[in-house]
Amino acid sequence: MDLLAHLAAYAATADEASFSRAADRLGIAQPLLSRRIKTLEAHFGGQLFDRSRRQVTVTDFGISLLPYARDVLERAERLEGAARSARAGRVRAVGVPPDCAPVALARVIRAGTEHGMTLSVRELTPQERDLGIIDGSLTYALARVTPERALLQVPLGLASVPDSERRVVHLEDLRPRRKAAASRTAALPLLTLAEDEVPEFQDRLTRAVARAGLPERLVGSAGPAATALAETLAGRATLLCAEPFAARHGASWAPLADASLHRGYDIRASERGGVPDWLARTLAATVGAVRRGTADGRAAARVVVSE
Repeated sequence: MDLLAHLAAYAATADEASFSRAADRLGIAQPLLSRRIKTLEAHFGGQLFDRSRRQVTVTDFGISLLPYARDVLERAERLEGAARSARAGRVRAVGVPPDCAPVALARVIRAGTEHGMTLSVRELTPQERDLGIIDGSLTYALARVTPERALLQVPLGLASVPDSERRVVHLEDLRPRRKAAASRTAALPLLTLAEDEVPEFQDRLTRAVARAGLPERLVGSAGPAATALAETLAGRATLLCAEPFAARHGASWAPLADASLHRGYDIRASERGGVPDWLARTLAATVGAVRRGTADGRAAARVVVSE
């Protein structure tokens, strides 16, 4: 027996002096309310209501129990309120990629406050985010998956010295040229950020570099993002990154033609409640993600709950 539901039927009927009005107040069918009252009477071993008159009245037995029933309901309501406050006050950790824009992370925190949720944003590597969801140290995280499987994608491209040119880039374009008159940027090192240093992506990049005929020595880890940006802006390297990252630091950016080298994301949760839609949208915007097959970021993210 759901004791609270049965006590609520008892108290509402006593207040309304009518089974039909009590059922309307609770939003249930009258036969269900009547069954709950009968079940409660059987449980307590006495009649709670006198049904012999036109108006339903509470029996002496019912009157003697009514204050206790109300007390249980009031305590249950206070308990629910305490639980809501505890949920709202609990800090939920959110794992995001390194080097996100502070203004974008601020939007995540503000959105949490607006929805009664305290969020703590943590910039972590893909491996750290996966582990955080598994061990429960993160409540939500943007998880890297292959772009073909992901609903959210972040197009990658090449950042370089600022100029006005913006065109789709093929890795073949980076091959060193034999002629002395060739552009001096043709043989520049290609650097990758920590966010892209996951085994599956690195394997894809290695294969793509080999197909493009690039020397393997030209491709390497960027190390600290600040150092990589300095090398890029000084004209000594090109950086594989997302457009928002390049734009934020004043570099030119050209999209990479090979879509298999773009980033793919799902949003995962360590709680069974999943990820709220408002949080999924805000996190997608944080990394400049677009829904696969669309040209904008207005689509909702797929939510994956870790088992």
